Amino acid sequence: MSDAVAKGGGVREGEGAADGVDVDVVIVGAGPAGLTLAGELGRAGVRALVLEREPEPPRFCRGFNLNARSLDLLDRRGLAARFLAEGPAVSTTMFVGASRLDLAAMRTRHPYVLGIPQTRVEELLAEWAVESGARIVRGRRLTGLRPDGDGVAVEADGADGPSTLRCRWLVGCDGGRSTVRKAAGIGFPGTPARKFTLLGDVLLADPSTVSFGPNAGPEGRSVFAIPRPGYVRLVTADPEPPADPHEPVPLGTFQRAIDAALGHRAEIAEALWLTRFGDAARLADRFRAGRVLLAGDAAHIHPPAGAIGVNAAIDDAVNLGWKLALVARGQAPDTLLDTYHDERHTAGARLLRNTRAQTVLAEADGGDDRLEPVRELLSELAESEDTAGPLAETITAVGTRYPASGDSQHPWAGRFVPDIPLGSDGEDSLMALLTRTAGGALLLGGTSAVHALSAAARPWADRVTTARTRPRGLEHAQAVLVRPDGHAAWIGAMSTPVEAAAHELREALAHWFGSPVAAL
Repeated sequence: MSDAVAKGGGVREGEGAADGVDVDVVIVGAGPAGLTLAGELGRAGVRALVLEREPEPPRFCRGFNLNARSLDLLDRRGLAARFLAEGPAVSTTMFVGASRLDLAAMRTRHPYVLGIPQTRVEELLAEWAVESGARIVRGRRLTGLRPDGDGVAVEADGADGPSTLRCRWLVGCDGGRSTVRKAAGIGFPGTPARKFTLLGDVLLADPSTVSFGPNAGPEGRSVFAIPRPGYVRLVTADPEPPADPHEPVPLGTFQRAIDAALGHRAEIAEALWLTRFGDAARLADRFRAGRVLLAGDAAHIHPPAGAIGVNAAIDDAVNLGWKLALVARGQAPDTLLDTYHDERHTAGARLLRNTRAQTVLAEADGGDDRLEPVRELLSELAESEDTAGPLAETITAVGTRYPASGDSQHPWAGRFVPDIPLGSDGEDSLMALLTRTAGGALLLGGTSAVHALSAAARPWADRVTTARTRPRGLEHAQAVLVRPDGHAAWIGAMSTPVEAAAHELREALAHWFGSPVAAL
């Protein structure tokens, strides 16, 4: 185990705190959001510490996939290959009813879903976070927080007793029942769960009693069986959820629900993990409260349709990571963090809409004939050559477009900039540049504005690398400013005069990368 990954204590007030803080950023929660954020901050030279209440990583696995959006983000950190080596890539996914959503039609380098257990995703993200310089401390539970003018005092408890440390920023990545969110007084409006589902990873005494895939019972109920190495995952509706849905699920309760749904006995020899989840949909009213921020399930919970939870968590963390790094290093004002709320709160609202819509459509399987025409229409759109791509990009968030200035009609405006060759010999690339610099990029085409735009960007050279592309490499733009997450922040139209383009560029640089330093 790396020295940077610790169990139990070892985090004490005043530890190395010559500047009045123990660490720049404390992240609560070592799930996908917290680990991704730790890696983002570490690679940017920001002191980050992850506090995780559980002493060991979970043995159970909540999900089994990464989608194209996550792989695109990881690609811009040079990490995608690590994950792609772990499982199969499938170009379709379940959508509504028995229909399949065609992912191959999406505009992405990764037009598929990757089959990989969430436990392995977290292991790989933890490895990257540690490699980047972050610390992970397990077995410590947040018990309180006290924001002040220029930092947050974080109170935690563990096997060796309570401790307090001080940080500049605190980020809650601690799940749907987030302690950070509650302590910060951030509201969590939305709709409560109306229906609950039981999930169990089990060993069956006789595997032939359940077929893989959907198993329809005699009374309109069903059990969905998913084969996993060494066990099977069974999913069925919870007919009688308790008053407190967070109560543990007894094996007897799960066994009775499975048998009743199937209409016959399917004896469970051993239960590896039993849980219950609902269809609640909630979105934090703020992703930022002063020096406290939220990401992942702490900021939004939603029905599990589309298995999008891990992917949304990674998306939040990457968006927040580069912005918080600039602020923590003193290179940008903290107002930059307001754009994190603006962008990811909007994305969270779309996430809730999409997952709730899919959940409602699934109810047609339960006999709601009014929804059947809608299901049939969407099934056709999901499989049509003309509409499958845009629909898949909406469901998987591959079509995410953030606000951008300049040429708003350009196909890259606000979207991911594709990996294009850089330099006269084309041996470098945008992906490689973003991976090694942890900063932004200004891509210049072969126009007469090159020298003026290079000069305009020079005061931001410590945060933005200027690079030349091959002629026509920018899709008829004279320049593109790329954020550290790979999205286009500004696009200089070919028709914009040089002086006006340079002025636009300086404004975009100041907005996204903070104040300039003295020109060289």
